[in-house]
Amino acid sequence: MNRISGQRRPSAAVLLALAIAASATACGSGSGGTGANAADSGTYTVWDPYPQFAKGSAWTQLLDKCGTEAGVKIKRTGFDTSDLANKTLLAAQQGNSPDLLVVDNPVVSTLAEAGVLTTTDENKLDTSKVDPNLLAAGQSGGRTYGTPIGANTLALYYNKAVLKAAGVDVASIKDWPSLTAALGKVKKAGKKGITFSAIGTEEGSFQFLPWFWGAGAKLTQLDSAQGESALTLWKDWVKQGYAPNSVLNNTQTTSWQEFASGDYAFAENGTWQLANAKKAGFEYGVLPIPGASGGSAAAPTGGEFVTLPVQDDTARYTTSQKLATCLTSTQNLYDTDTTLSYVAPTTEVQDKQTAADPELKPWVAAVRSAKGRTSDDLGTKYPKISEQMWKAVQSALSGSKSPKDALTDAQSAVK
Repeated sequence: MNRISGQRRPSAAVLLALAIAASATACGSGSGGTGANAADSGTYTVWDPYPQFAKGSAWTQLLDKCGTEAGVKIKRTGFDTSDLANKTLLAAQQGNSPDLLVVDNPVVSTLAEAGVLTTTDENKLDTSKVDPNLLAAGQSGGRTYGTPIGANTLALYYNKAVLKAAGVDVASIKDWPSLTAALGKVKKAGKKGITFSAIGTEEGSFQFLPWFWGAGAKLTQLDSAQGESALTLWKDWVKQGYAPNSVLNNTQTTSWQEFASGDYAFAENGTWQLANAKKAGFEYGVLPIPGASGGSAAAPTGGEFVTLPVQDDTARYTTSQKLATCLTSTQNLYDTDTTLSYVAPTTEVQDKQTAADPELKPWVAAVRSAKGRTSDDLGTKYPKISEQMWKAVQSALSGSKSPKDALTDAQSAVK
């Protein structure tokens, strides 16, 4: 097993990855905590990125219940997503890692490369029921480093009244040409087309990826003809007034606020907006993002993995594994993912979710087509690729470079 000594320091690639690869749906600020070495043998530490859940919430009650079933007490600390990754590295250097770490999926391969996490072969976590496309986000070098607690992803919300007024049948939208045609009808009817986030951060890359992947492009070759076609699609939408110039500065939150105004036909956004959608005051629907020539495009997966960090006292793994197994049991996944507005990572629980709430069906379809940002064994290479991707998107949409030149320059910078 890979050990962490007090002298180990993360590589430059690891530091870059942690600086950039925070979730596109990060939570708020949290407080500090102590790791396994500070806990007695009957207390197990859990760190998670859910500082919004205070003591007494459904999440903390679940942690306590799993602790009781395992015969131990739980000391839990919630951190901001990006803060959590950095504190985890520091704790590992000090030999004071938490027993259980719930961490944003793009960070898993980074922590694995730093030697912070145990593999499922070592910790005996059962991942056999997890959808392979979701599990891939926690795999690196042919090894698996945890199990997903849930997933969110992107799809297209649409305003039913706007589409009806424009004479658009949503069932006709099956690929890029039919979507662009619908946007043209909406503009002609005096309404606004589509809003999304193309900001120069990870959120911009996160939102561009379904179109990039939907064209058949690969992250290992940003300047392919397929990648160029995806960036050209977005540029043309802005140029033709189908998408607003504000997309250059939009976060996913401000993009949603534009859609919530009721003037837009479509918004690219995630499962985390479901509660807001129900408060928007107009009828809406959800459509998986179409691929260039049809079918559902692969959208990037958000969501967290339950992982077991390396401990000097390996005897702790048995109880930690019981805690992780409890958190990801069928019933607990259902309860937790309902709380988090996540789609479950197993078909069994997904079916329970859609039976209880049919509105989740398009989201389940989107998650089943989704792809991890660090999949294809990209690991710590992803953040550098992503940074060049969002810079290319900004350059093309602002008009400073053509899509072809922007992506050519991006690929050169990655190399």
